[in-house]
Amino acid sequence: MRRLMTILLVAMTSSSLLAQSNIDEMNYLTFKGIELTEFNRVKLLKSGHEKFEDLFDAIRNAKSFIHLEYFNFRNDSIAGLLYHELAEKVKEGVEVRAMYDAFGNSSNNQPVKRAMHDSICSLGIKLVKFDPINFPWVNHIIPRDHRKIVVIDGKIAYTGGMNVADYYINGLEGIGPWRDMHMRIEGPAVNNLHYIFCRMWADETGEILVGSKYFPQHNEREGKSMLGIIDRQPRETNKSIRQLYCSMLDNAKHKVLLINPYFVPTHQVRSALKRCIKRGVDVQIMLSEKSDIPLTPDASHYAGRQMQKLGAKVYMFRGGFHHTKIMMVDDSFCTVGSSNLDSRSLRCDYEVNTIIFDPEITAELTHMFETDIESSVPMSNEYWKSKTKWKRFVAWFGNLLTPFL
Repeated sequence: MRRLMTILLVAMTSSSLLAQSNIDEMNYLTFKGIELTEFNRVKLLKSGHEKFEDLFDAIRNAKSFIHLEYFNFRNDSIAGLLYHELAEKVKEGVEVRAMYDAFGNSSNNQPVKRAMHDSICSLGIKLVKFDPINFPWVNHIIPRDHRKIVVIDGKIAYTGGMNVADYYINGLEGIGPWRDMHMRIEGPAVNNLHYIFCRMWADETGEILVGSKYFPQHNEREGKSMLGIIDRQPRETNKSIRQLYCSMLDNAKHKVLLINPYFVPTHQVRSALKRCIKRGVDVQIMLSEKSDIPLTPDASHYAGRQMQKLGAKVYMFRGGFHHTKIMMVDDSFCTVGSSNLDSRSLRCDYEVNTIIFDPEITAELTHMFETDIESSVPMSNEYWKSKTKWKRFVAWFGNLLTPFL
């Protein structure tokens, strides 16, 4: 097994990759924390229904182990069903390990409290809370574990933007449908995602998980996607997600499509977007008109307005809350992940994104983007002026706080 966190300088020039992506320069792959694997199969899961149906089916067929790492599990019906399915697998002798972020859990209005945590553990599920919040409390605000990873038998992995909550299926009152993106991966990239989980698990519990049971060889060609797993480890690969976005943008030739719920990019990413627009690349950004938190969405709209003034096409999505975190470049490659385009994700938290070299997967995401334009309105001068002076002030003020959002 190759260690993901070793410094890898990857200069990919293989003809097969160039044939897939039609990219001439691969310099965006030459940074810490990335390892490329070929012959993966990727299945996009574009709704909560798709994600949980696929995930539960894979869990029911697990033979050896099930490992889960999430920002939060809500104390609701979908989480209850998940615990039931996991408990049934424990009875069959399957190892189940799960980890959730203490801050992520406490930040929702249906947290897993101590009594419930203990009752879940009593089912035989090894459940661990990442960085429990204790006095003096404030020192636990950052960094947090914002990743979403599931690995089953070392053969199947899930990652993307969805936690475990009912609202991915039912939406939220006052917001409507909750849109997000997840994916199922089969192939050698599964081991790369599993290494991330196992490292965090070892740090929190002291239990070391190694060997072919947990990291099996993937000799068969599961699919045709080349994947890079980009892991952000605070203090070790601090810049990895920022470098990913900047390098993808700097290598864009024709078109960039971007959806992100909290679009308050750091200076480095904002500069890469400006360079892209200046080169004449067709930059299209989709932001959600509604959101689940205050201030940051207003700042996001302000940042979108600035990009629109520079020449980007900005759309305001009205079909619910678009919590999706994706970017597609030149109809050739794309990224799906857990990272928001804000300072917290790009500078503070544990995050994981996948870069996918596959025109078909990119086309599927592009089609979704184009369909969602029908449920959006353009960010025009008239749209911006239609906001109240107070909302425009809040947006401007929030933008000043970009380093802290």
